[in-house]
Amino acid sequence: KQWYQRRVAITAGDGWAPRNPGDFGDGGAFPEVHFAQYPLNMGKEDVDKGSKVVAMQVDAQGKVKYDALVRQGHGKDRIIYAKPTDLLPKTDGEDLARPSEEEIEKNTESTRSALEKLINAKIAAAQPNKVAIAAGQQEPPKYIRYTPSQQGVNYNSGAKQRIIRMVEAQKDPMEPPKFKTNKKIPRGPPSPPAPVLHSPTRKVTVKEQQEWKIPPCISNWKNPKGYTIPLDKRLAADGRGLQDNTMNDNFAKFAEALYIADRKAREAVDARVNLEKVRAAKEKEQKEAQLRMIAQRAREERSGIIRENEDEDAAERDELRQQRQRERQREQRIRRANPGKAKKKKVPTATLR
Repeated sequence: KQWYQRRVAITAGDGWAPRNPGDFGDGGAFPEVHFAQYPLNMGKEDVDKGSKVVAMQVDAQGKVKYDALVRQGHGKDRIIYAKPTDLLPKTDGEDLARPSEEEIEKNTESTRSALEKLINAKIAAAQPNKVAIAAGQQEPPKYIRYTPSQQGVNYNSGAKQRIIRMVEAQKDPMEPPKFKTNKKIPRGPPSPPAPVLHSPTRKVTVKEQQEWKIPPCISNWKNPKGYTIPLDKRLAADGRGLQDNTMNDNFAKFAEALYIADRKAREAVDARVNLEKVRAAKEKEQKEAQLRMIAQRAREERSGIIRENEDEDAAERDELRQQRQRERQREQRIRRANPGKAKKKKVPTATLR
């Protein structure tokens, strides 16, 4: 709004002119005002030396000279290489041509005058009055004619001119020095860095973009902002995809050994179960035969056709069968208690009549 009001004031012809950097409103100069304008103090000579603003310069082809940034802080005679063309070898041309006779004479005269000036300065320093001054004696007084700018009876006591006598102030030889002479002077600017030459730009492929894609740094312990972080980002930051998991060969051997041991154990259990089934079937058959024999005997006793001899033979056979059954049961109990130390006992055989 302030910048618009100033623009209106200029158009109305109120005589306002921009003089301070704030009058331009971060913009350029006003073409309506025919007045020397310095937006952002660019081009102004009495501006503060500490300013870092560099005026834009253009070369003969109309291109911006970016080497002005590199030259900042260096002398005008310093040679600075800031372009790729500066690294190309120079051919025989005007730069390497031998100077003419006029240029040789001109350089000779300038060199002679510079040497004469140095010699005259040394000769003048060796004169008696200069020696006395160097030894610490005072210079002779000087007289200066002064004419004030304001003339009149009320100024300068009515005098038009004054003569001033300049005398050097006396110095105490025992006075300590007022200024420190061991101050460290800052170094001058170093030589400019070597130019970095880059290859021409080219298109970036999708594969290169994926390779240069760096996952964000995500912590598994801290989340001060309380963000909701997706699982794929956590896994990418964890680095699990970069690890190569390898399995040891001994693991396969160990798994195979466990499988074989398990199979053998199952086979042993099945064989033991089958053996118990066969034994139970045999015992069941023996019990059934014994029950059938008891039932037959009971039927014969009821009918009264059993003889005494047959009764004696049957009783003897029954006693032998019961004895053998008791011995088999005893061997089974011993074998179950101590399967390794079980001893086989010979069962006495008897002839059945």
